[in-house]
Amino acid sequence: MNKMIFLTTLVLGTGISISAQSWMGLWMGLEMNLLSIVPLMNSSKNMLASECSLKYFFTQAIASTVLIYSLIILSLKNNMNSWILTPPLPIIMDISLFMKMGAAPLHFWFPEVMEGLSWMNALVMMTWQKIAPLMALFNVPKPPFLIQATIIMSILIGGLMGINQTSMRKILAYSSITHLGWMISTLSLNLSLTLNYFMIYSLISLNLIMILKTLNLFHIQQLFTINNNLMKISFLSNFLSMGGVPPFLGFLPKWMVLNSLAKNHLNLSLMMVVLTLVTLYFYTRCIIPFLTLETSETKYNWKKMPNFLMWWMNWFNILALILCTVWFNLT
Repeated sequence: MNKMIFLTTLVLGTGISISAQSWMGLWMGLEMNLLSIVPLMNSSKNMLASECSLKYFFTQAIASTVLIYSLIILSLKNNMNSWILTPPLPIIMDISLFMKMGAAPLHFWFPEVMEGLSWMNALVMMTWQKIAPLMALFNVPKPPFLIQATIIMSILIGGLMGINQTSMRKILAYSSITHLGWMISTLSLNLSLTLNYFMIYSLISLNLIMILKTLNLFHIQQLFTINNNLMKISFLSNFLSMGGVPPFLGFLPKWMVLNSLAKNHLNLSLMMVVLTLVTLYFYTRCIIPFLTLETSETKYNWKKMPNFLMWWMNWFNILALILCTVWFNLT
């Protein structure tokens, strides 16, 4: 019952932020969202979850303080109900929103918080918790130098820091930072492109985390225990899709972003492609167990997840790219 109440206020807080008609309304929605997610993170009642919820609360509180500070300056200079911002307010607000999302170089809290979460809370942190800050960032004037620096650092740091990780939660955390860099690059282009990228990323993350949660996998070494071919194919297709490798679904949003960016920001798009190759290295590390003949005895019950669900996850990543391509061509 308590979880349902907090989930309701979590959704309500995000909805208030998205539909707010003033900066103060947006800030109130973000705070409702924060006060709802912290109890959910701490629901597993272990020391690591408690530590991570405190880390998350303090970092978000700092970001909220910076945001409310900029709103106070706005109220003194103009009107808090006005959406018009004058320098240096856009830079201050952008920095606070980057910190709330976990974009580089203000990403320091995100992998550490992810490491202590359950898989479902990790999914919420990777997807739902980015909606309100992204929509807020869309309404804030974005200095080109700040946005481009954040995009490049997010993709670069997400790739480099993920290379030596053995924890699946940290690998997905740094992968999320990389994808966040791609999503930020779309904000100055088209909001619908941002939403398309976010929805596809969320679907792929859901598929991948369902597999990891069902098998109770948390480290790369545990991947060698998988000796079920259907499970191997499912994990392989979803992870390659997360990396944006064709012909899987994850290739589509990156192709759409590059297609839009190349028209006016060719240098930036080239840098994004080159830096993303770094992330493919640690994606490759995760799929190596499926490309070798090594397997060890597994203690997992493969009947936990129905076969039809496994087939759905496999074919979803392959056929969805074709269907989405046809759909976008028709529309």
